[in-house]
Amino acid sequence: MTVWARQISRWRCLLRTGCPGRPRGRSSSAQPGRGFAPSALLPSRNDVLPWRLQACRLVSVGSCSPPDSAKDGSFSSPESNLPSPVKQEQTKAETLPDLNAKILYEDWDDVPPSSALEEISEEEAVKIIAEPLLPLHSSTLRDYVDHSETLAKLVHLGVDLSQVEKRQKAGQLLLTLDFEKDIKKILLFLKDVGIEDNQLGPFLTKNPYILGEDLEALETRVAYLKSKKFGEAEIAQMVSRAPYLLLFSVERLDNRLGFFKNELGLSVKKTKNLVIRLPRLLTGKLEPVKENLQVCQIELGFQRNEIQQIVFKTPKILTASKKRLKQTFDYLHNIMGIPHHMLTRFPQVFNSKLLRIKERHMFLTFLGRAQYDPAQPSYISLDQLVSLPDEVFCTEIAKASIQDFEKFLKTL
Repeated sequence: MTVWARQISRWRCLLRTGCPGRPRGRSSSAQPGRGFAPSALLPSRNDVLPWRLQACRLVSVGSCSPPDSAKDGSFSSPESNLPSPVKQEQTKAETLPDLNAKILYEDWDDVPPSSALEEISEEEAVKIIAEPLLPLHSSTLRDYVDHSETLAKLVHLGVDLSQVEKRQKAGQLLLTLDFEKDIKKILLFLKDVGIEDNQLGPFLTKNPYILGEDLEALETRVAYLKSKKFGEAEIAQMVSRAPYLLLFSVERLDNRLGFFKNELGLSVKKTKNLVIRLPRLLTGKLEPVKENLQVCQIELGFQRNEIQQIVFKTPKILTASKKRLKQTFDYLHNIMGIPHHMLTRFPQVFNSKLLRIKERHMFLTFLGRAQYDPAQPSYISLDQLVSLPDEVFCTEIAKASIQDFEKFLKTL
């Protein structure tokens, strides 16, 4: 306990002597024999005071202003009294100026502030060109023609954009295509197929989707038609009359040709001749074709070989309206008395308007010249009945004037 008491007493003495602003107690001199350190080993009061002042200054560096005496140079700076390692650390901690920020501020100073209310001269106002904004949504391609080189060149080719925009997603397709990269090669291909320059505009108006097709696929389809012994002129005729033909794959084209060959019992040559005269048979739906074949066989009473002859001579009967087909047959067969074999010989009568057939037949009946039996004199063929113009029909067939025919029509 005596040793610990002595140590505590010694620490109290040191603290009382070394801390500033501490009231002095008893004398700091130690009497011999009490275990205190000799006074010669401790720093004197005069030595301690400058050290305490320097310590206080070091603590207050950067947060307190220098004393008045330091302003006239009577005191050295606190940094000069620091050890060299401390000086180096303080030098490293200094913040360097941002050169980029300085340059940026200089650029800002060079640009004068602009204002929407700033007045400009008339000459400057005339030089301002305000281009119209491109619409984000529009129901017509007309709003994009001035902004699209592709649309402008298609218009020069004769493409009717008012008709193109009616087709589903055709307008969107044209806006995504580049004329030089996407369209030019398709135009050259169509010319190689046989489409004339003056036909390109109407052709693309009917089928703008071909501009988005792969060129290699188009060439493959043309090569297939050539392999089926279609000539270049025949292919050109088919493509121009059925613009969607080249959108069909080789497999689909082959299936269509096989359908008509097998369904009608035609030879390869007759099948090819059939689709050349009516190429839309290859592009249209097959359901109407199947229905018309059933109508001819079941409701109209034609035999299979008769249907074959009718279709080969008049391919349009396959796509005709079923209602009109039955009405025309009913009048020809039941009213005029034309037998099936005569209708098979002149199937083009089904393409004529029913009103025209009625008017001429009634006029001939009025004149007593309605004779359609080839075995009888004054025989009138069905072809002459429907194909000749009114003037020729009156003078050569009816043996009457056109005025008489017109007067008769007024009595109906």
